[in-house]
Amino acid sequence: MATKETNTKLWGGRFTGSVDPVMMQYNESLTFDRVFYSQDIRGSIAYARANTKTGILTQHEFSEIERGLKAVQKEWESNAFDIKPEVDEDIHTANERRLGEIIGKDIAGKLHTGRSRNDQVATDMRLWLKEQLDRLEDYLIDFVKVITARAEKEIDALMPGYTHLQRAQPIRWSHWMLMYGSFFASDLQRLRELRVRVNKCPLGCGALAGNPFGIDREAMARELGFDGLIMNSLAGVADRDFVVETMQWGSMLMMHMSRWAEDLIIYSTGEFHFVQLADAYSTGSSLMPQKKNPDSLELLRGKSGRVFGQMAGLMMSVKGIPSTYNKDLQESVEPMLDHVKTIGDSLQIATGVISTLAIDREAMLASLTPDMLATDLADYLVRKGVPFRETHHISGQVVALAERERKPMDQLSFAELQGVDGRFEKSVMEVFDYEKSVEMRSAKGGTSKAAVLEQIEVLRLALEAKA
Repeated sequence: MATKETNTKLWGGRFTGSVDPVMMQYNESLTFDRVFYSQDIRGSIAYARANTKTGILTQHEFSEIERGLKAVQKEWESNAFDIKPEVDEDIHTANERRLGEIIGKDIAGKLHTGRSRNDQVATDMRLWLKEQLDRLEDYLIDFVKVITARAEKEIDALMPGYTHLQRAQPIRWSHWMLMYGSFFASDLQRLRELRVRVNKCPLGCGALAGNPFGIDREAMARELGFDGLIMNSLAGVADRDFVVETMQWGSMLMMHMSRWAEDLIIYSTGEFHFVQLADAYSTGSSLMPQKKNPDSLELLRGKSGRVFGQMAGLMMSVKGIPSTYNKDLQESVEPMLDHVKTIGDSLQIATGVISTLAIDREAMLASLTPDMLATDLADYLVRKGVPFRETHHISGQVVALAERERKPMDQLSFAELQGVDGRFEKSVMEVFDYEKSVEMRSAKGGTSKAAVLEQIEVLRLALEAKA
């Protein structure tokens, strides 16, 4: 049943009836948008300053508003802010209500002149998000720095490279790490490009049609650290593309993170034993005392589904709404908050995992088998002028011979190899050398030492680049 209440809401003049308490709870957002308290106060101070220049506020009134808002901020920071659920729908109404209690409603009531919660919330969200993107950039840079440092330090470790999860050719462990390093470096580039589009100011767009008092939007944008304005007031309040794009970026990052985690989960099994996670990023079994489970990596893999779902959910919420602001857009806030937290936590966990991971060089080397040099055998004949399609067939015959004889390819005699093709010379036995194999892949992007070192340098330069 609806309850009677004194209507003290910002929008209350038009409404005389009471509000269903379930609707009040359904509508409120302060439980989550309170995280914007600082951004909301910064935006309000910038807005009040601009309204002083238009003559809406006197200098004394501005000083009082600034003093009161700073007092409100201190209350939030010290957890002393007294929330009044019956009137505080969101962070905007809560801050303005408290401001009126501190400096008086006559002055506080002038703050909102020409402004709407529509442009206010969009400003708060963008301010908050661009700060968070800076933090995520720092986390991502730290992660890639660890990858490059390990790639340089452990460049001599060899391991199988895989296609279809089948052993394919020998590569350097560093080369594997740098594959993901290149993925994450691309994510870093996309993040920097994303931040440019987030860092635009909607303040001064009003409810939808713009500000009627000639407010200086560019001055407000500069004060708040924005790079520019959203030039269409309808777009300023309607746009949540910056949230969707953030989630698209985060989803791609977590797609890469999930693949990285999956590889390491496989490599940490007893069947592979290429890597071992530190105890800090593992758990045991409640039943089997011998178990060491890669829970950190499994959670990274699992949380990728969480962020994908948030992105898809928000896109479904936004896709059908008419212009401009609709309450559906409130559904952009909670997933954005959780998405950013999940990405930040994941990057920190991933950095911890790769920083403390131990590798087993012997196990990696032991997993290399001579048949993985079959392509090198074909390349040997290519260098003698034989067409590759023919050498591929000849190398396949050697593989089949080794299987029939039940011995590794490098244990076949020179006579047996010549029996397959007379163009083999005694130097062919030098092909069966894993180190030589990786060093032959010396073109840019390959797995030779020089090529890997070049990739490390490219990644380090990417970390320093700006959008």
